[in-house]
Amino acid sequence: MSGADPDKTAAFPPSLWASVSVPRQAGPPLGGDVEAEVVIVGAGFTGLSAALHLARRGIASRVIEANAVGWGASGRNNGQVIPTLTAAEPDAMVARWGEAGERFARLVGGSAAYLFDTIRQEGIAAAAEAEQTGWFQPAHSPGRLRISEKRVEAWRRFGFPAELLDSAASEAMLGTDFWHGGMFNPTGGHVNPLGLARGLAQAAERLGAVIHEASPVTSWTREGDGWRVRTRQGSVRARALILATNAYTDLVERSLASRISRGVVPVLSWQMATVPMGDNLRARLLPGRQAVSDTSGDLRFFRYDARNRMITGGAVIGSRRAADRVREKAALRLAEAFPEMGVPEMTHVWSGYIGMTWDRFPRIHKLGPDGWTWTGCNGRGVALAVSLGREMAGAVTGTPESQLALPLSDPAPLPFSAIARRVAPGYLAWLRRKDRTEIRID
Repeated sequence: MSGADPDKTAAFPPSLWASVSVPRQAGPPLGGDVEAEVVIVGAGFTGLSAALHLARRGIASRVIEANAVGWGASGRNNGQVIPTLTAAEPDAMVARWGEAGERFARLVGGSAAYLFDTIRQEGIAAAAEAEQTGWFQPAHSPGRLRISEKRVEAWRRFGFPAELLDSAASEAMLGTDFWHGGMFNPTGGHVNPLGLARGLAQAAERLGAVIHEASPVTSWTREGDGWRVRTRQGSVRARALILATNAYTDLVERSLASRISRGVVPVLSWQMATVPMGDNLRARLLPGRQAVSDTSGDLRFFRYDARNRMITGGAVIGSRRAADRVREKAALRLAEAFPEMGVPEMTHVWSGYIGMTWDRFPRIHKLGPDGWTWTGCNGRGVALAVSLGREMAGAVTGTPESQLALPLSDPAPLPFSAIARRVAPGYLAWLRRKDRTEIRID
């Protein structure tokens, strides 16, 4: 497809992924007034997945992106592919949403396997640096191991291959005795997220989708029996609309969807990469190359990339010297968990926003006839967003709502949303205190 020079449509955020991913030829900005069957706002995982699944059905959508493919959270995250929500097990989803919750639980539980199947089907494994090596959630205390037991039992009842590892098995997998065992799911793994986004875009374009980059959307409205999405240069008139902007909904145009955007809190998440590990050390620490994120609220998470860098991250309170402080904190935490590693040098540090909800459940909304959106990935958006993109493609092409894994709610802005966004970093202090409190399970 013709377009601008690679990555020149916007100042692309610096990251390890931006430095190693295969460049893409950017799609042309939207110009003039055009028509489409479906218009999608946002070229992250949800929007690109929806475009791909529509194209597989012979429907050529228009994807409108303010900056560039993968510019937001989809291209900046750690790349862990995790088939669970942050703090909600399948029984809680059913209790909250009934039959729709059961369908949603099965979507979540199958989301990692579905992502890797999609990668293989579209031939983008190399671009995505995909490794389906499994995902492990080690327990940071004996009490959390009891929670792991309950999580394993719950997911196995729903038919998913969760396993409980004891402390010996955990030590063998991780190369350290720092944790107490935990839940392992072999369907998970990790990807280069920006490489995945660009691969999904290429696959969708190959089947007929059109992606317009450098085209900030200024408004969307219901117009007659369809939708009108406007940018500064033009507009798209379409029968159906998918709004796929999550934590970035109001970062470009503050009034784009205020009732929806004020239902989540954008929280800055820091990622970083070490120097490549030597072969001997890499063979002893995390030899199976799994994705790992533990049960702490102040999360410890890590995995290798294709160049044997350890990809990790963290959070700090306050903005003063934030990049330096989070770099130091993450390096010290790796050294604490892996004494053999020592304090590693970090070569890349970057950040982006994730959409958090107060109860850790995502929010899925119907905007009107053939209009859909969702927000609130809560740090688990890689696998989830690809599966939700598939569901929304089904929603706008006639799949009955009774068959969709889309539990609906009305937009509910948080009270004092602006204040909530300012005080959100203080949540980390509460999580740290909670991490030091043992869990009791009757």
